[in-house]
Amino acid sequence: MTKRRLPVLFAVLLALGACEVGPDYAPPNPPAGSQGALLSGNPRITTSATPTDTWWRLYQDPRLDGYLKEAFAANNDLNAAEANLSAARATLEAARAGFFPSTTAVAGAIYGRNAQTDQILELTGHKPVSTWTFDTILDASYELDLFGRVRRSVEASHASVDAVAAARDAVKVTVAAETARAYAQICTLGEQLATARRSLDVVSRESEISQRRYAAGGASQLDVVRTRTLVSQVRATIPPLEGQRRSALFELAALLGRTPANAPQEALSCVEAPRLASLIAIGDGRSLLERRPDIRQAERSLAAATANIGVATADLFPRISITGSFGNVGGHTEDFFHERALTWGIGPSISWAFPNQMVPRARIAQAKAQAQASLDHFDAVVLGALKETEQALSLYRAELDRRQALIDAQAEAHQAYNLAHDQVLAGAASPLDLLTAEQTLVSADAAVAQSDAALVQDQITVFKALGGGWQTP
Repeated sequence: MTKRRLPVLFAVLLALGACEVGPDYAPPNPPAGSQGALLSGNPRITTSATPTDTWWRLYQDPRLDGYLKEAFAANNDLNAAEANLSAARATLEAARAGFFPSTTAVAGAIYGRNAQTDQILELTGHKPVSTWTFDTILDASYELDLFGRVRRSVEASHASVDAVAAARDAVKVTVAAETARAYAQICTLGEQLATARRSLDVVSRESEISQRRYAAGGASQLDVVRTRTLVSQVRATIPPLEGQRRSALFELAALLGRTPANAPQEALSCVEAPRLASLIAIGDGRSLLERRPDIRQAERSLAAATANIGVATADLFPRISITGSFGNVGGHTEDFFHERALTWGIGPSISWAFPNQMVPRARIAQAKAQAQASLDHFDAVVLGALKETEQALSLYRAELDRRQALIDAQAEAHQAYNLAHDQVLAGAASPLDLLTAEQTLVSADAAVAQSDAALVQDQITVFKALGGGWQTP
């Protein structure tokens, strides 16, 4: 009868072993309307092609390529993210250990008296004595994962590893964008400095002409003072630009994992805003959701939270294990070689939080609430990614239109200055007219240089919003 029941018992255990309590995970559906075309794309500045991951190469600047390569290898924040990923992988391996028996080996020696031994000695007419006891024991325990607690734990740990990997990728996206941003700032500030110095040359030359005309009686002292004031105003714009440029250099050094003393001084030779060699490929909403690491991180965190519901639910049921021990116990070390010192045992053990199951049910409620929070966070991240991308594209397009208007104004300011200069020499215009034209010229040149800087920063913001940079080797 017993032999016929054993196969049935094993079949029941196998069937229970195939059970996994708690919900099975299914990827969430993105919010409605999130996977279509991006609304702020424009054929003048963007294409619907799949974005390139190495977007900085669109600037065709070998020095920028080198800085990105160095940053990926040496950036401290990125190295810390890699370390976090290694820690998460170690946690996964610890969870996988639940599929195998746990073992503990103990060896020891104790000198003293044992109450049970003393009682035996007294019953046999002997006096209690202090003795040595030597033991070597190997304990083993294997949990029968009947309700999927271990499997759900591994599932949650695996999803957590994926989430940490996505967080590492998000750091890489940021490092790529901020490194390019710092380098571009160095270049555009160099351009603004060159513009300011050219303006200083122009107003200084006109100031000298005004002084000579005053000495010859052809101009008033007021004209001289006005031109000197303009020279001082233009000269005052140079130190802040130089300070900002040095600050950007130190920012770039930190991103490259360098100290300020080892900052890349060669970057200061760049005095022109980087220019894109082609339109920006932006793809669509679907490709954006697939590419952005923060969305992947939120989705994987939701998967981990869902698996943790199963881990908590499994605690409602008994935890059944097979335990065993094997070893030797004796009063002398030589006893280990005799059968009388042998000790062993094997059998099942059951652990069950019953009948008071308030704690496991509270943990289930907590896990479900955390899963709901993860789902809401996923939706928020998706909406945030779409918002950032649309905003970045809108600002980029607006800055392009602004720059074109500023270029037109700059051309007119140069023409006005040339006309005023010639007319003053011919006596057909007053020095005040020339001074006004100079001020307009200086402002127009500075505005175009500032717009060049803003344009590059807007481009980098677009690339960062598109989530590029994390797939590079």
